[in-house]
Amino acid sequence: MELKKLDIKIERQPSPERLDELGISSWPIWTKEVSEFPWTYDMAETCYFLEGDVVVTPEGGQPVEMGKGDLVTFPAGMSCTWQIRRYVKKHYNFS
Repeated sequence: MELKKLDIKIERQPSPERLDELGISSWPIWTKEVSEFPWTYDMAETCYFLEGDVVVTPEGGQPVEMGKGDLVTFPAGMSCTWQIRRYVKKHYNFS
């Protein structure tokens, strides 16, 4: 059985029009202090970072850096470790 590659997709500094199109301002907000924790995505999550500096390392994968101004999509089924290097504030939406 072949494992499907689960990729984190990052759109750096999307335009205000793109953010409006997605309705991001109406999404809930999540905040978290500097910390490190494991996480598994049951559903795909799209989020937009208002603040923060984070390294997310997928299980068996390479670390991915993200932070303020990034629009990020995490795939359903991905297990990873979040390392928050600077306080995070983000809009999020599960689908």
